[in-house]
Amino acid sequence: MSTDPTRPAPAAADCADILTCDLCDAHRDRLGQAGGEDFRVLPPVFASFGGRRRFHGRVSTIQCFEDNAGIKAAVESPGHGRVLVIDGGGSLRRALLGGNLGASAAAQGWAGIVIDGCVRDTAELARCDIGICALAAMPMPPLKRDGGQRDLPVRVQGVWVRPGDWLCADEDGIVVSDRAPTA
Repeated sequence: MSTDPTRPAPAAADCADILTCDLCDAHRDRLGQAGGEDFRVLPPVFASFGGRRRFHGRVSTIQCFEDNAGIKAAVESPGHGRVLVIDGGGSLRRALLGGNLGASAAAQGWAGIVIDGCVRDTAELARCDIGICALAAMPMPPLKRDGGQRDLPVRVQGVWVRPGDWLCADEDGIVVSDRAPTA
């Protein structure tokens, strides 16, 4: 499978047909196996802030800490139905995404954003046609420094997420797999 983040993701089942509980049932043998890193479940610490509760797509990653310059560049580029996973180090001190960047991501065709960190402008984010999951809301703005690193494996709440993985999120949780989900 190609992990080229600029290539459109191959078609997968309609999001309404992909439920995280069904995926966990179907792949229960792949969970918790030694070296079984091909199917992972993120801890239940994320809240939904976007206009979509269910989303899925191929993963693109950013690693940054309290700095969203790289996030801005990513969401202002074509998303091709991908999910941006942001390793913000779990910081609860500054938001990494607000209403303007959420609207840009939706307009550019990103399916969703998962942030190991905070968001702001939650009323604006709720109106964006995109899935957005983060740890919490925080009104403090981000810093603008180096922008972080893009498309490298990141650790989100102790779980490895790699560029090119598939992520599926819904009301019950977030799962990550090395292959496209099937209904």
